[in-house]
Amino acid sequence: MDIMQKTAIVVPCYNEAKRLNTQQFIQYARENVNVSFIFVDDGSSDNTRTIIKNMQAKSEQILAIYLDKNSGKSEAVRQGLLKAQLLEFNYIGFWDADLATPLTSINDFYKIMVDRNVSIVSGARVRLLGRDIQRKGLRHYLGRLFATLTSLTLNLAIYDTQCGAKLYKNDELLTLAISLPFRVSWIFDVEILARYKIQMKTTNRVLENLIFEYPLEKWTHKSGSKVKATDFIKATLDLLKIYLYLNVPSFKTRYAKLFTQ
Repeated sequence: MDIMQKTAIVVPCYNEAKRLNTQQFIQYARENVNVSFIFVDDGSSDNTRTIIKNMQAKSEQILAIYLDKNSGKSEAVRQGLLKAQLLEFNYIGFWDADLATPLTSINDFYKIMVDRNVSIVSGARVRLLGRDIQRKGLRHYLGRLFATLTSLTLNLAIYDTQCGAKLYKNDELLTLAISLPFRVSWIFDVEILARYKIQMKTTNRVLENLIFEYPLEKWTHKSGSKVKATDFIKATLDLLKIYLYLNVPSFKTRYAKLFTQ
């Protein structure tokens, strides 16, 4: 029996026709009646839109947004999160369309969210004994370097910000964090944390107490990914931008006003 409260998972899609495993999404939805998927077609030029519409015809738990032009993953995810908020889901997350993280992990994220009463559960690709984490070597080491830079920027001991599996509590913190388009193109997950951090300064809460990183049981690199090793440079430039927003007074004051009540 499904005991989850209403949960929505946003799945951003750009030209994913060859990688979307429609049966896995539909089967999971049948077995978890309180979980819905919001597919965001980000102006795809292939058959992605038709595939999503076919899934919608098979399940009321498959919802969709169709963007007329490619807006980038950050805005596609934001549009999905906004729709989920309008539909008043209790918990809202996003998941990479290639299912590198299995859908069954949603149940693990939900349990952690409820048991620990946190606001964010974030997947972490940690190579531990007993877990099946398959990452390419170069990406792994670039990821570790980027995670270190991110920790320094946010002053937050976080292991893996870029895993494409996240779950958020639908509360006022999330509402403000996604209220405006992201200023970065690649690492919107980090900017969400920065916006949460700004809000923490006006309360007695500590951001570290609101986040739980869950070491995934399984994560598998999928071929056809649009992310390249050279994108590390673009992500680092985005991180520099976030550093300015959090630490340089002339940027910090204006940016903080946008995300404080």
